This record gives sequence, structure tokens and C-alpha cells, in this order.
Amino acid sequence: MAKDTFFNKKITLNADGKLIDLSVPKVMCIINITPDSFYAGSRHQTVHDAVLQAATMLAEGAAILDIGAYSSRPGATDISAQEETDRLLPVIEAIVKAYPDAVLSVDTFRAPVADAAIKAGAHIINDISGGQLDADMFATVAKLQVPYILMHMKGTPQTMVQQAQYTNVFTEVYDYFTERIQQLKASGVHDIILDPGFGFAKTHEHSYELMSKLQDFRALDLPVLVGISRKRMIWQLSGGNAADALNGTTVLNTIALTKGANILRVHDVKEAVEAVNLWTKCG
Repeated sequence: MAKDTFFNKKITLNADGKLIDLSVPKVMCIINITPDSFYAGSRHQTVHDAVLQAATMLAEGAAILDIGAYSSRPGATDISAQEETDRLLPVIEAIVKAYPDAVLSVDTFRAPVADAAIKAGAHIINDISGGQLDADMFATVAKLQVPYILMHMKGTPQTMVQQAQYTNVFTEVYDYFTERIQQLKASGVHDIILDPGFGFAKTHEHSYELMSKLQDFRALDLPVLVGISRKRMIWQLSGGNAADALNGTTVLNTIALTKGANILRVHDVKEAVEAVNLWTKCG
């Protein structure tokens, strides 16, 4: 089956001179420097453990390492920017030293944390709030001239469950992207990646509706990231918990690929890379 023309066109991100070609989908791995992320297998509380995990994920084919020190699961404990920075920077510095060619993304909604992380060696800013929780974020991204992942969320991790209300979830997310893209481009940001924010201020039904229409985001002419790895929207259908959701994650990642996803953000790199390779072979 022939691939969509949008999928095949050249899409390149410039991560501090490291060019990332998204015409073939890439896998972004999750490294959480937190004690309370929703999936226990992703928690790495020491620098040593995080570097070992980075080594494993790079060997398995991860193109981007996404490092976060603030748990964004529903109802997560809020921490200060200083604590987030103190957790984050030693890990970034250690990974950069061990793997200088690796591409690092920092998962934060705070502009000062993002700024410090980029200066420590990270290359991409992954903002779950789309600039809504820090008015300085867009200006910071523009100043740093780094790729920016624009995610849709309402509220905060502490309040988002109560805000999962929409008349039409796809239309609202699409309109949100349109508005924020204009603001980012006006600020001077060049490389933008879209993330619909599966599970963030969305019921399972909202998330599946967004997945069913994922291909329609390509009208915005920007690469799309899909992050559904081991989320409740998967395992709540069959029972169990996040530890039981690898098979369902692979199924949904494959569906996302058929709908034009350019980046898969995952806990399990080997399986995601296999999905990309096998799907690519079919075209």
C-alpha cells in the first residue's frame, strides 16, 4: 500500500546542527527522573540508572531521548522549578558526556528549566502545556532556536481530569494548534512538532476520537508526535495496569503510523522500532 504523500516528503528538524529526518518515522524514548511517573518501569532516580537506560534505548534504536523530571500523570505532586532543575541537569550532563551524538529532548513546561536544560546540552523542548503554563516559553524557544513540541492540554496535571470536557474534541485541538502555531511562528520559532496530548485532559473516548482522526492534523503541514505508550486508554479496555499494556501500545503505534505519525514517544524502544521497520517494509 503506497504511503501518503505527506509522509514521504522531506521533513527535517535541526537540533543544534544534528539533522533529524522525519520522512521515515522516528522513535523517542522516555527517561523519567521522577519517583512517581505512572509507569514504574520508566522511573530512574539516579544519574547512573538514567545513563544505563539511555545506553539501552540508544542501542535499541531510539533516535531521541526525552528526559523529564516532573511527573505529569493525573494528580501528580507539584514540585518547584528548582527541584525539577536539580533532578534534570545532572542527568542531561551525564548523558551528553557519555553519548555526545545523542539527541536529547527536555520534557518541561517551565521556560527557565527549558533554558537551563538546553544550555546543559539538550536539543529539543517538549512542552505538555503548549506554552500555557509559562508565558515566557515561546520567547525562550525562539531565543534558543530549538525544535519545540507543542502539546494540547487543558489545566495542569493536578486539574486536567476535571477539564476533560469538549463539544468536539478534534475541532478544539485543531483550532488550538492553529492559534498556537501562528504565535510560535510570529515569535520566530521554526521547527514545530504537534502532539495531540492523548490522555491529557481527555477521556478515553476523546483520545480514541483523536486517534481516529489523526491523519487530519496533517493539514497543518507539520510533523506529528504520538504518545500513547502504556496509557490507561489502552489497558482500561482489557483490565490490568500499565505493566500489561505493551501489546496494546504496539497496536496503537502501528495504527498511528498508518495515519501519518512521524514520532512515536515510547517506554519500549525495541518494540516500537520493530513496528516502524515492519510498517515501512510494507510500503
